[in-house]
Amino acid sequence: MKKRANIFLWAGGIISLLMILVIVMGWFWTPYDPTAMDAKAKFSAPSVQHLLGTDNFGRDIFSRVLDGAGTSFIIALCVVAVGCIAGIIIGSLCGYYGGLPDVILTRICDSITAFPAFLLALVIVSIAGPGTENIIIALGILFIPSFARIVRSEFARCRELNYIKSARIMGAGDFRIMFRHVLPNTLPVLLSAITIGFNNAVLSEAGMSFLGIGIQPPYASLGSMLSDSQSFLYSAPWYALGTGGAIVLLILGFSLLSEGLQLKR
Repeated sequence: MKKRANIFLWAGGIISLLMILVIVMGWFWTPYDPTAMDAKAKFSAPSVQHLLGTDNFGRDIFSRVLDGAGTSFIIALCVVAVGCIAGIIIGSLCGYYGGLPDVILTRICDSITAFPAFLLALVIVSIAGPGTENIIIALGILFIPSFARIVRSEFARCRELNYIKSARIMGAGDFRIMFRHVLPNTLPVLLSAITIGFNNAVLSEAGMSFLGIGIQPPYASLGSMLSDSQSFLYSAPWYALGTGGAIVLLILGFSLLSEGLQLKR
């Protein structure tokens, strides 16, 4: 089991690192302007000049994939950060103190998770309007319950352990016990949840952009590019393959990492 976990960790780490390096490169340099149109180069096949070919507006697909992957990566990081930080605060308070606040906050989290998350995100973004900030806020709110539940269960399990009781006897305050002694023990579980949450955030952002309520044109988004490529699957298959391949690789790396972390626990 440990050997299998190491294989997943190594494979996931290598793929994720390569994707992150490519994304970081895209923040500073792209072969062409991702939004620049060139009617003469419309539907050019992959070549030395255009590694992944061009789209129906003559835009370089490789440059747009770099730009769109960078946008998806940042949005996913922000979504996971919002959900994780808020979830840690809510889950730690509920799990450590229990009582009425635990019941109220748990019921609120249950109410949020009672609805299909992606459908609820679509409703929120449709009301608030498309845009990066609204996507992050909508998805971040929906990610809070999953992190809160994980942290709550770990805090509830750890609060009665002997080393916690010893810390109380020695005069350690609640804040010190919660974030110095209990929280570090939740990190292995949290790391796995973060990688899963990252994948879900990437898919959710791509799904919203695919439906037209995510990142708006002319800015590049992997989801909207994949949506646009449907009309040209036979005439320009490289459009869908390049965009879909970027989504698959971005998700595959973190999925393998998550699997390796779970097996290693």
